[in-house]
Amino acid sequence: MSENQNHKLKISKILIANRGEIALRIMRSAKEMGIKTVAVFSEADRNALHVRYADEAIFIGPAPSNQSYLVGEKIIEACKQAGAEAIHPGYGFLSENAGFAQMVADAGLILIGPSPLAMEIMGNKLSAKAAALKYNIPMVPGTEEAIKDVAEAKERAIEVGFPILIKAAAGGGGKGMRIVEKADDFEEQMQLAVSEATSAFGDGSVFIERYVTSPRHIEIQVLGDTHGNIVHLFERECSVQRRHQKVVEEAPSSVLTEEIRQQMGKCAVDVARSVNYTGAGTVEFILDENLDFFFLEMNTRLQVEHPVTELITGIDLVKEQIKIASGEVLSFNQEDLKINGHAVELRVYAEDPKNNFLPDIGTLQTYKTPKGNGVRVDDGFEQGMDIPIYYDPMIAKLITYGKDRTEAIERMIRAIAEYEITGIETTLAFGNFVMQHEAFKTGNFDTHFVGKYFNADSLKVEDETEALIAAVIASALFEKKSDVISAGEHLKSSSDWRKNRLKY
Repeated sequence: MSENQNHKLKISKILIANRGEIALRIMRSAKEMGIKTVAVFSEADRNALHVRYADEAIFIGPAPSNQSYLVGEKIIEACKQAGAEAIHPGYGFLSENAGFAQMVADAGLILIGPSPLAMEIMGNKLSAKAAALKYNIPMVPGTEEAIKDVAEAKERAIEVGFPILIKAAAGGGGKGMRIVEKADDFEEQMQLAVSEATSAFGDGSVFIERYVTSPRHIEIQVLGDTHGNIVHLFERECSVQRRHQKVVEEAPSSVLTEEIRQQMGKCAVDVARSVNYTGAGTVEFILDENLDFFFLEMNTRLQVEHPVTELITGIDLVKEQIKIASGEVLSFNQEDLKINGHAVELRVYAEDPKNNFLPDIGTLQTYKTPKGNGVRVDDGFEQGMDIPIYYDPMIAKLITYGKDRTEAIERMIRAIAEYEITGIETTLAFGNFVMQHEAFKTGNFDTHFVGKYFNADSLKVEDETEALIAAVIASALFEKKSDVISAGEHLKSSSDWRKNRLKY
């Protein structure tokens, strides 16, 4: 949709160009608005929950995403076939693809997202920096253009001061990123970064920044309508990461003062304004040990961690996206928005934390989600389903909400204990480790949390205790039930997230 399109458009049916939990989450908000939904699915997702939940579903190809979910022509054809007026891309896949956004516009359809131009500018870290500089947004010292001359870049790195960070301009997720500790290593690390960026993104452009040694990853949620109104919905703390990818998020951050929050919020709104942004977006910052913040990039889509913002503001971000795409004016202004309570999110991945978080595939032999006050589970699976090898290994997002941070964390610990998953390894145990770690509880942590505090032995106590309990149960098969229970209770560990595995 054009940024200048001011009249209201009728959206009665939306095609969701995604799968799994985010497809279901979008469909539920659409249903509450009285809007019909269309699912698309690959061969691997023929029996998926989002396919069954939608009003109608259209097959778009084989399991590999580059033959199905990433083929823009198939998505647009399915949209026309279903008679839907709009496409919601969710996150991942085509959600930040400016070329696809233009295809949607050229087809006379509505993309529930920003303009192709905004996507293109913010999709490259260097052009994003250039746009943000128009509003004097704080930047990490470094280069403002792609490196063309390695010798010149090395001189600039020496000026900035080591350690420095070499970063790919076109991507994220830690690819094409290298930390350089001293000048002698610069050329070699530069070549590695360019090679990896070219392989991952088809673009070898890289730039350098001063490496912030104890960074926190703070992002600000923004919403912009087609009438020039832009607001921020406060921050999310996303510093607990593995492989430069988030695992635990919370809102608000435990370290921001109200003054810094307002400053970051204003900067985020200005970044969005620099590209006439419409829809939901996230402006990402790095926060150093002195609580000075610097612009990193803007994500031109809904974020995985958006539920924590929804819980502390009471705003349904998907509904707002749809209203904005329809041409509606934002129904609230900045002064209307308040932080209420605290929310924490754990991404429940099919990964083995004891094996460097490598993905695990298999069948969900047991799958029972936690319930109760202040617990939200966004998922796309049910018991007996397989975890496909073709897509991101996230099973669910477990979100807890409380009147304050302590209550939200306590509820997360309780919810993890109630969450039953067998058949595959998951990040539930890691989540429990984080919630009970002193650094996290006190808010004294940064993006190096995993490297500093977590290794395979961190979960060894739980594993040994569970094995011991299993042995006691096996040896007591012919004993009285009460004897087994008594033995199990004596063996209870200090971290009892697995206590619900003890079945009789």
